[in-house]
Amino acid sequence: MRRVGIIGYPLGHSVSPAFQQAAFDHHGLDVRFEVWETPPDALGGVVTGLRSPDALGASVTVPHKAAVIPLLDRLSEPAQRVGAVNLIVNRDGLLEGHNTDTAGFLRALREDGEFDPTGKRALLLGAGGAARAVAHVLLEQGVAALTIANRTPERARQLAADLGDGAPVSAVSLEPSDLAVGGGWHLIVNCTTLGLRHSVGEKQSPIPSASIPPGALVCDLVYNPPETPLLREAKRAGARTLGGLPMLIYQGAEAFQLWTGKEAPLTVMFQAARRALHIADDRSS
Repeated sequence: MRRVGIIGYPLGHSVSPAFQQAAFDHHGLDVRFEVWETPPDALGGVVTGLRSPDALGASVTVPHKAAVIPLLDRLSEPAQRVGAVNLIVNRDGLLEGHNTDTAGFLRALREDGEFDPTGKRALLLGAGGAARAVAHVLLEQGVAALTIANRTPERARQLAADLGDGAPVSAVSLEPSDLAVGGGWHLIVNCTTLGLRHSVGEKQSPIPSASIPPGALVCDLVYNPPETPLLREAKRAGARTLGGLPMLIYQGAEAFQLWTGKEAPLTVMFQAARRALHIADDRSS
C-alpha cells in the first residue's frame, strides 16, 4: 500500500480525505489518503517523510503554502510564479511543488460561477497563499482593477508589490470605511479562513452585507460549512454566490492526476465530498 495525505493546521474541517480516497478506490488503487495535522514547527519532518518510496506526496493547505517551498527540490512554473504550493509530488525521492489552486479557481469561476473576469473590478479578501493564486489568475485574465484587503494592511501591500509594477492593484485594510460599496466590485473572493468550521472565526464574515454591491458574484474559498457567514451576507445584499467546493474538487482532481497518472473521476469526487459535508448531491457531472 502507498500513502498520500494532506498537510495543514488545523485540519478538522477537511473533506479531502473523503473525496480523494473515493477516487483511489474508484480506480482500484492500493493507496491510503491520510490526515497529517502539522503545526509549523513540525513541517520539516513531515515533508522529509514524503521522500519515502511508499509516499506519493501530499496536498498542502493553510498555513504552509509558502513555508513549504524551501523544503522542496523543484517547483512547477505556476508554483514559481505564484509563490505558493498546494501540492507535493514525490518523484523517486525528489519533491516537486505544484500550484493547482490557479487552474481550480479559474475553472470554478467560469464553469460554476458563470463569470468572466476580463475587464471587471475585483476585491480579494486575504493575502496568504490562496490569495496569491487567485490574484495571479485574475490579473492574467485581464481584470480592470484588483483591490486586496487584509486584516494586516502591510501584508496586502506586500502582495500588491509582489504582483509587479504597473499591475492595476491596490491594497486596503478590512475596515468597513475602506470597503464601501463605492468600490463597484463585480467580483469578491474570500481567501481568508473567516467562516471556516472549527476555527476561531467560524461565525465571522470578513465583510458585512453593506460592503457588497447587489449583483456582484461573491466567491468564498471556504467550503466547510457549505453556506458560510460571508455567503449569507452576500445573499442579504442581493449578490450571487459561489461556494468553495467546486474549486476544491477541481484542484484536487489535478492533484490526483499528478499523483497517479490517471484521469480523476470528478463525479465520484463531488459525490463523496457532498456526502462528507451532508449536502444533497444535485450535480450530475
